[in-house]
Amino acid sequence: MASTADDSDQGTARFQAKREAILAAAAEVINEQSAKGMTFADVARRVGLNTTSVTYYFKRKEDLATACFSHTLDYLQSMLESAHEEATPQARVAKLVRLNMARLTRIESGEERDFAILSDLRATDGEAKKFLLSKWRETFRMTRDLWGANPGRAQKDLAGARAHVLLENLFWTPIWLRRYAAEQYGRVEERFMDVFQTGLAPRDAPWSPELLEIAYWEPQPGRESFLLAATRLINELGYRGASVQRIASELKVTKGSFYHHLDAKDDLVIQCYHRSFEAITTAQREADSAGGDHWHRLTGTIATLLDMQFSERMPLLRTTALHGLPNTVRLAMVDESNRIARRFAGTISDGIAEGSIRAVDPLVASQMLMSILNAAFDMHKWAATMPRRRAIAMYASTILFGMFDDRMLDA
Repeated sequence: MASTADDSDQGTARFQAKREAILAAAAEVINEQSAKGMTFADVARRVGLNTTSVTYYFKRKEDLATACFSHTLDYLQSMLESAHEEATPQARVAKLVRLNMARLTRIESGEERDFAILSDLRATDGEAKKFLLSKWRETFRMTRDLWGANPGRAQKDLAGARAHVLLENLFWTPIWLRRYAAEQYGRVEERFMDVFQTGLAPRDAPWSPELLEIAYWEPQPGRESFLLAATRLINELGYRGASVQRIASELKVTKGSFYHHLDAKDDLVIQCYHRSFEAITTAQREADSAGGDHWHRLTGTIATLLDMQFSERMPLLRTTALHGLPNTVRLAMVDESNRIARRFAGTISDGIAEGSIRAVDPLVASQMLMSILNAAFDMHKWAATMPRRRAIAMYASTILFGMFDDRMLDA
């Protein structure tokens, strides 16, 4: 689909090695600049070729991006196939987590290069998009099937939430894992799997969250509604896919009006992130002000933010928008995300001390929470098929009660 070389050349070891090198270099560029921002010149420079040589393997930039995304999905499916060899859901999930951590260890040591992040997949067009989305749906189905057969609608819904949360945590892990030395990866894997296995809730902890006042806020006309509309579009199409023209059309304004409000698209993304971070910290602040034990505070915050995500009324900007931002800005946004995660870690630590939250690694658990909250927007269509409270309970249970607790089937 993507190569233009003669069939006689494609089977040679030299051809395959060079093609793999080009794909690895292109993945690096995509992860730094997004697929839309990738150029043949940058890829060629990283593998010591000229641009013409790259086009021998991939005729168009779009072909190369498609091949990169396809390679990522192949890699995920290979890990999933290996995980499916295990006998139980718990063993399968543990195997997938272990394989992913081993991959990250090899990347850290320089033995392997990272695959392309899938954040720009939806921004592809035509047959490439159709092909990749079909392959993604198969990857998701394989992940959902880690929990075995789902005889009823409720079981399938819960397995879908679990699959989404599992994959999103695998994708988010490299962002925060860099704070650990490679020799600590094994310990991190154990703490990570401990949360998936048993959750944050102590035995018989109640699920009765109260939505905080922020859940009932309505966006005000003007700048806030401008940022919310942009957030929805960027979440759906990625940073590069949500062009200024598309954002302006969504808002029913001219491009000139867009630039009247903002200096550049990067400025828009930064403003959307600040609005999202403020929403999370406001929910955390309200929960602390309301009082109660720290389990009650944590579940109220999570339920409120998930309600905002599933309603689409006040969605949070996905981390997928990070790719394409200048590196200094990207790092600043990640730092802000880490500060919010540390506030969650403080709530978890205090809950452990008072006995309302199970003893877990607060730093690891807080990053897992950030992952599911950030990614919840992608599940708004799934959530729309059931009562909102049920969707929130099912989705939150994946971390709060663990990946193998079925109490929320009757939520």
